[in-house]
This record gives sequence, C-alpha cells and structure tokens, in this order.
Amino acid sequence: MNVHKNARLTPQGRLLMVVRIEEEGWKVADAAAAAGLSERRAYEWLKRYRAGGEIALQDRSSTPARYRFSPTGARDRAIERLRRQRWTGDRIARELGLPRSTVGAVLRRLGLGRLSSLDPKPPVIRYQRERPGELLHLDTKKLGRIDGIGHRITGYREGVHRARGIGWEVLHVAIDDASRLAYTEILPDETKQSVIAFLDRALAWFARHGVNIERIMTDNGSAYRSHDFRRRLDQAGIRHIRTRPYTPRTNGKAERFIQTSLREWAYARPYPSSAERGRAMLPWIAQYNHTRPHSALGGKSPAIHLNNVLGFDT
Repeated sequence: MNVHKNARLTPQGRLLMVVRIEEEGWKVADAAAAAGLSERRAYEWLKRYRAGGEIALQDRSSTPARYRFSPTGARDRAIERLRRQRWTGDRIARELGLPRSTVGAVLRRLGLGRLSSLDPKPPVIRYQRERPGELLHLDTKKLGRIDGIGHRITGYREGVHRARGIGWEVLHVAIDDASRLAYTEILPDETKQSVIAFLDRALAWFARHGVNIERIMTDNGSAYRSHDFRRRLDQAGIRHIRTRPYTPRTNGKAERFIQTSLREWAYARPYPSSAERGRAMLPWIAQYNHTRPHSALGGKSPAIHLNNVLGFDT
C-alpha cells in the first residue's frame, strides 16, 4: 500500500519508534519527540504494535469495516409512491418540499429515473417462417456518397468543404425470412420508381432460386405506401404487411442484415469512391448467401438450407 504523502513516518519509522520504547526503554514522550509525533499518536502506534505485531504498523485501507444498514425511509417511499402515479421529478420535489437533486438521486437509486421504466417491457417475440417465400423483408439504408478518402481518415482538413454535400445513395435489401437468402442493390435513391424496379429484380432473382414470394414486409416509408407499389404487389399476388410505426424490431431481420452490411463491407474500410464500395458488396453478399453459417439455420448457409428444403441447387 502506498504511504500517504503527508505521513510523518513510514512503517519502518514506526517500527523504530516502538522498538525504542519496548526494547530500549525509551519513554513514550521521548520516542514520540524523536519521531516528530505527538505523544498521543505514539501511544496509538504502540497499541497497534502490541495487538498485532510489526504487520500492524502498515497503513490500513480507509474503507469502513462495516457499513450501517440504511433501509428505505418514509421519504423514499413517498417519492416512489408519487413516481408510480407518473409524477415528474419537479412535481414530486415541490409536493414534498425537497431539493430536485435529492428526488433525482432517490429515483435513480430506485431504478425509476425515467418514466418509461414504469411501463412493462413488451415480451420478446421471435418468429421464423417455415417455408421459403412465405415472407420477404424489404428495407433501405442511406449511404453517404464517397468522392475520395476524407479528413476523418487522413486528418487533412484543407479544402474539406469540397467533399461536403455530394449526396446519398441507397442500399436496398430483400431477405427471405425462412432461409435468410438475401438480395441487395445500391441505387441512387429510394423513390417509388426505384423501389418498384428493385422489387421486380428481387422477385425475379428469388424465382430463379426456386422461391416464390407470398408476403412482403416493409416499414412505412413513402415509397412503400404509394399506390404504385401496392398496385405492383396486387399484380404479383403478394400480400403487403407494414410494420407498426416507430417499431423497427418488427422488421428485425432486415434491420439486423443492414447493420451487418454496414459493419462488414459498407464502412469496413476506407473506399476512394462510391463505385469501389459498390464493388465490395458483390463478393460479400455471395459469401453471405453461400458460405456464411447461420445459427438460426443450424449452422448452415442460406443457400445450403434452401437446397435442403426445396431440393433445388442454389
């Protein structure tokens, strides 16, 4: 243990002082004066030495040996009772005549710092369709366009404004719920024309792999809510399912796939251009579909799982 910077004696100095008293017959007052301590403090070190020997002269931790048990008092119970009536911290403080900081500290200690903590957590419902094509997830993700490696990587900021405002491109994804087979494209935008064109190519790609789509799940983006998109699904005989607003977990397989894409290829390394990043997508999606194991599929890749289910060579 480190010696306190203001300590008069080290453990060796304390030992010398008590040896002078115990073995050499010094008076406590004289030994204390020689050590630069008060007589009272010398008696304390002497008492510790007689009780525990040389080891007792070492510095001890300042942590209390015991903590006093402090049960939740009437004040805390009153704060909790009002909080469970969905009162704000300010209102509780005014009602009980307490500082706002005190009320906040009690609420955090009780785990009630946020009003949302009063609401029961919705149960996690995990689902997986049995048949390939039974449900296809569609989603999009904006990607910033790339025109040269920027200052975040090079650290060079002169002329950095040149690369600002060059716009976005959009990653469109379609992933089959049962097999996890995925189809992706990078398009200039997410208008209804782009979304419908992507849908047509995705349906044709899945059909070539023996998967006929029955239902499609999307979020509530304007392109997915358009009459043209609905009309195209009606023509294909596909049922459209939309997620609840502000509930992305409903379309969780597409959301998870997008996050994996961002981490493993879209932003995995610096690209000199958007075109170079687009080329990096192709080998990644091929590896994802054909060799990447999925725990939900028993450690098989989507293509192998699909082959086992349909008996179709993917």
